[in-house]
Order: sequence, then C-alpha cells, then structure tokens
Amino acid sequence: MIIMTFARCSSSFAAKIAQLSILLLLLISTCTSYVSASGGVINVNYKFAGVERSLSALTAHDSLRHLRMLAGVDLPLGGTGRPDAVGLYYAKIGIGTPARDYYVQVDTGSDIMWVNCIQCKECPERGYHGLELTLYNPKDSLTGKLVSCDQQFCLDIHGSSASSCMANQSCLYTQSYGDGSFSIGYFVKDVVQYDRVSGDLQTKSANGSVIFGCGARQSGDLSSSEEALDGILGFGKSNSSMISQLASSGKVKKMFAHCLDGVNGGGIFAIGHVVQPKVNTTPLVPDQPHYNVNMTAVEVGRDILNLQTDVFEVGDKKGTIIDSGTTLAYLPEVIYGPLVNKILSWQPDLKLHTLHEQYTCFQYSGSVDDGFPNVTLHFENSLVLKVYPHDYLFPFDGLWCIGWQNSGMQSRDSKDMILLGDLVLSNKLVLYDLENQVIGWTEYNCSSSIKLQDELTGSVHLVGAHYLSSACSLSIQRAIIIFLLIVLLQNLV
Repeated sequence: MIIMTFARCSSSFAAKIAQLSILLLLLISTCTSYVSASGGVINVNYKFAGVERSLSALTAHDSLRHLRMLAGVDLPLGGTGRPDAVGLYYAKIGIGTPARDYYVQVDTGSDIMWVNCIQCKECPERGYHGLELTLYNPKDSLTGKLVSCDQQFCLDIHGSSASSCMANQSCLYTQSYGDGSFSIGYFVKDVVQYDRVSGDLQTKSANGSVIFGCGARQSGDLSSSEEALDGILGFGKSNSSMISQLASSGKVKKMFAHCLDGVNGGGIFAIGHVVQPKVNTTPLVPDQPHYNVNMTAVEVGRDILNLQTDVFEVGDKKGTIIDSGTTLAYLPEVIYGPLVNKILSWQPDLKLHTLHEQYTCFQYSGSVDDGFPNVTLHFENSLVLKVYPHDYLFPFDGLWCIGWQNSGMQSRDSKDMILLGDLVLSNKLVLYDLENQVIGWTEYNCSSSIKLQDELTGSVHLVGAHYLSSACSLSIQRAIIIFLLIVLLQNLV
C-alpha cells in the first residue's frame, strides 16, 4: 500500500514537474528579447585565434560582416487604414539600452522620427485601441545622448537658422503636418532595435544608432487619446529619415516596401531588396521633398476624364505624393469635381448628405462593387493604380461615404495637392527604391509574405505579415505565465 501510494505521488509529481518545465521554457522564450535589458553572460571567441592573420582575411571578414546587414529588416505592423476605424498603421520598435518598446505611426510623408519624451506633461498614457504608451527618457538609456545645435545633423536640418547656435545648446525641432497638428521638442541620438531578416520567416535582433526627436509637446490628433501613439516613424527621402540614416551607416540599402492590409489590419513593412512579387515602377519626380510621381490620366469605369495635362502639376509641387501617413486621398477641385460627379452618375437617384462638413455620404443597400465604378489612376511608364469601390467608399453611421477628398478645402500646407494615402495604397505592395529613384506597386494579399534578397549570398528569404494586437502586450503575457507558475508551485507543495 505504501509503495503503491508512493508510486502515484511520484507519477503526479513527475507530471507537475513536466508542466513546470514547459512553463519555464515559455517564460524563458518570452524573456529572450529582454536579455540585453536584464543582463547575461555571453561567451566571446575570437574567430582568428590561433591562426596567422592576413590582411586579406581580415578584410574579407569585415566585408562579410558589413554585407550581412543588408539581407533586410522586418518591422512588425499593426493598425488599419479604414477611416471609420480612426485609420492609421503603426510599427513596434525598441529604443535605448536597455531597450523599451515604442509604437510609432509609419509615415512615408515625413522625414523625422520622434517619440514622446519625459518632458511631455499632457501626453496620454494610453492611446490607439488602448495601447499602453511609453515616455522616452534619454537619462534612462545607457546609449542615449543629446544632440547639440553645433553638430552637423542640426546644421543640415536648420541651415542658416542655426547661426545663432551656442555651445552645448540642444538642437530643437518643430514638425508640422498637413492636418494642422505638430510636434515640438529636441533631438537625441540612441540605439534603435529592429528585427534583421535571417531566414525564411525568421529574424535576429539588430540595432543601429539613429538621431530622432524627443517630443515635449504635441497638438491636434497627435495628443488625442483616441489616435495617439508613442510617436511617428518618418520614412521620407531626406537625410534625416530613419531609412537614410541606416543606409548612410551601411546597415541597409535605401530600399523598402509596405503592404498595408485593409481587410485584416496590420501587414508587411520591410527594408531591403524585394524580388517577389515583381513590381512595375515609375520614376520619382526629381528635386521634390516627398515621394512624388507623375500621374497622366484618371479613368472612371472605362471613361477617361477630360482633364488638362497641367492639372497634375500644382505650382512648384510637381507630381502626385504617395504618403502612407495619410488615410484618405486628396485631389484638387479640377480633378475632384469631375471624378466624384462621374462616380455618382452611376446611381443618379441617391440622396446625398454632408457629414462633418467634409464627407459626401449616401444610403445604399446593394453591393458597392456592383453599383459603382472602379477608378484607375494612370502614371508614367504605363503604371496603373486601380481603386475599387470598396476601397474609396467606407461605411459611417449607416451611410456610405466617399473617401476622395477635395484638397482645395484643406489647410495651406496641403491645399490643391494630389496626395494618395492608405485609401488607395491598402492591399497593394508598394516598393520604394531610392537607389534607382523609382517607386512602384502591385495588388497583393498583405496577409501573405514577400521575398527579400540577401545582397551577399543571393539567397532569398520570406518575410511574413504581422498584426500587432493591442489587447495583450508582452508584459501581460509575462504576468500570466508568472501567475501560472505560482499556481503550479502551490500545487506541488
């Protein structure tokens, strides 16, 4: 009897030990990305120990090390571009030593990356969809440094206005946006953590030093708890953008792509040479601050709108701006009026409503894809961008609203611009190739994967889609695991 009882206890104990081991493995895997923050022992072995070192061998080693960084970078995405859901897409990056996570809006229409700083007294603690927001403090990071106004970065940003700079004075910034919102603060330099592509659907942690803004004050939607994030990730063309800084340091090539999933949310954002799917491209307009391309015609259904060719050029703002940081699509009155009239002519009996003094809306019970025309935008090099009714129409308060907007009614900075945002970019892979000064796109399933080429080996790696859920953060996951461990340990006693 005693032996049998002991055997049962041993079996039960072994089962609980097995459960405990599994949970411990889960905890270890959860904490793997935090090794740099919590410390650890790393065995370092010198590759050339015990062998004769030749200059050619060392040079080859350095070249290999340098080029391995060029396989690609995978930035996890969250959010959605639908206007009825406060449309925006955001990525998660790590900043500082030890690294902390920050959620930043992906914006190809601006050049400066910034995050809210400890000085920001009115910044919300929770933002878009309940995301827990974090204030960056340069003093909490072992690698955080202030950027002074006499450093070359600051001189390049401010030009002649930096002439009043005094020694050790901080380099300040003011970033304004087309909707009237702005961010004000100062520049810092710190390590930014990201996921380097290392294999098919596999990544390894990597980092690079980047200068970015430390936001002390925000306005407009940037400070609204409904739409707030930790900051904005500027992926514009100028030397101050994150992609330009990483490229200048030899970390990556100046090429990236995004595929914004308008159906499920999230999608793909990757830095590197995309080889699959194949993408047709059009030249970037030279000497423009944004990603501008030449639109040549607008087609509604099978009808080409009768437009003068010069309507696609507005003053010195030549071309059409491609901007992932904008939700809708903006056209000058000379294009907007004929376009919307042609769309509505397919359903002449609609009763129109104007909501928020901005959106033209109507009731419609049928399938919008059956009842309204496709809109096809034509660009130089025969590149086309097809926009379906379910893309440019969105539901709001029981009505359907038109996503095309009149840029003539917008603020001074965006007045009369042609600006294409997520409304037309979603569900398409958009490729930005600054090495060759072209941009292109193709319709694509943004819940699938793309292929990046390793510049050294020629091997191709899959990069998959992400959807960052705001419902369960890493800290909550770790808390759940710790709770389960406590419960299991109590049962073992």
